[in-house]
Amino acid sequence: MRFLTRSLTGLFLLAITLGFLAAGFAALKSAIDVRTAPSMAGRPSAERSFSARVARLEPQRIAPSLTAYGEVKSRRTLELRAPAAGEVVELAPGLADGARVTAGQLLVRTDPADAQSAVALARAALTNAEAEVRDAAYALELAQADLKVAEEQVTLRQGAYDRQKGIGERGFGTATDIEAAELALSTANQSLVARRQSLAQAQARADQSKTALEMQKLTLAEAERRLSETELRAGFAGVLTGVTVVAGGLVAKSEKLGELVDPDDLEVSFRVSTEQYSHLVDAKGQLPPLPVIVELETSSGHFGATGTLSRVDATVGAGVSGRLLFATLKDPVGLKPGDFVTITVAEAPIDGVALLPAVAVGADGNLLLLGEESRLEAAPAEIIRRQGDAVIVRVGDLAGREVIIDHSPLLGPGILVRPVRGDEKSEAPEAGRDSTMIDLTPERRAALISFVEGSGQMGADAKERLLAQLREDRVPAATVQRIEARMGG
Repeated sequence: MRFLTRSLTGLFLLAITLGFLAAGFAALKSAIDVRTAPSMAGRPSAERSFSARVARLEPQRIAPSLTAYGEVKSRRTLELRAPAAGEVVELAPGLADGARVTAGQLLVRTDPADAQSAVALARAALTNAEAEVRDAAYALELAQADLKVAEEQVTLRQGAYDRQKGIGERGFGTATDIEAAELALSTANQSLVARRQSLAQAQARADQSKTALEMQKLTLAEAERRLSETELRAGFAGVLTGVTVVAGGLVAKSEKLGELVDPDDLEVSFRVSTEQYSHLVDAKGQLPPLPVIVELETSSGHFGATGTLSRVDATVGAGVSGRLLFATLKDPVGLKPGDFVTITVAEAPIDGVALLPAVAVGADGNLLLLGEESRLEAAPAEIIRRQGDAVIVRVGDLAGREVIIDHSPLLGPGILVRPVRGDEKSEAPEAGRDSTMIDLTPERRAALISFVEGSGQMGADAKERLLAQLREDRVPAATVQRIEARMGG
């Protein structure tokens, strides 16, 4: 029995060995047949092509826009200061921050008792001065009348003296009569001199009384001015801010009590670079009244206004560069002084240019044009302006040519492309525009985020959108390729 078992096992092992030998011989024969078989001509491989979106370059008239950031200010701001020291005895109803007031409205009144007493005393003194002027005028009239009478007396005495003298010369008069007439004439002349002196004194009194009257009028005006200074009134219609005064408080002269701001007369100040400023001025170096759009973005909406450029600051300022511009706003809605806003300035239109996406220009500054047999050609791009994610280029001799609007590292001169025009859709994914999601290494992710944050050509919305994509676990390959193309990688 044991002999039969061992015989069967040996036969089984022999069969397995013969099977392996047969399989090895068949594999060896197949390899020798393939090696010794006559060679056949290979099928040529097809040239690889890429789908790319194209647009036709047509010269247009485009008005570039300049984007800047600035602060809203009020053109009329008045500091409210106490014109007189004293205790606050009256406040306008609702006097607080944000309260609206009308022009001339009483805001604050300090204790007017001392000022009212000074006005009353000044008025009494003015009454006395007016009475003195009247008395001096009457005295002047009497002095003038006395002078007239004295002059008549001199005339009469002179005539009497002349008659006596004539009588004496004819031998009928006596020397005594002539001396008496001469003495009377002398007395009349002396009286005339006295009356003239009295007239001069009366005239001086009248002049002094008029001067005293004018001084009392000035004293009364000063007292009334001090009384008016106990009241603080609004210089114009506006809104109060920074109010610090309270009823019953003591204020010092010229102490700041708040500010009055005109919320309807606003302007915005913003700084631009010297190159940007050169794009705004005319041939004479003057700043034209270009239209501006001011916007304040919020999470639930935005406030905005339109306006025009009004002036440029006279100096550059220490530690800064560029130019500080001011624009007057028209009908501002929801804007307040101190708001940080976005300003868009519409520049003068430029002829013979085209607006292209920024990615249409490669890192080498060239455009890729569609040439013969759908092969790409490179041409230098004359960039006029960069604004956001677009560029304005001079068309020139490229008018009518089709340009690739998605510049990718995969594309270059001589590459065969399948152009996608208008609303056409390519059968294969576009170069650099596929929907593939890829993983990024920490170093590559950090480099992309750093480039986007430091880019001065991207708008704020575009930056936020790209940064949000780059911070995800998986990032679209198209986004990565587009950013690296702008990085020059």
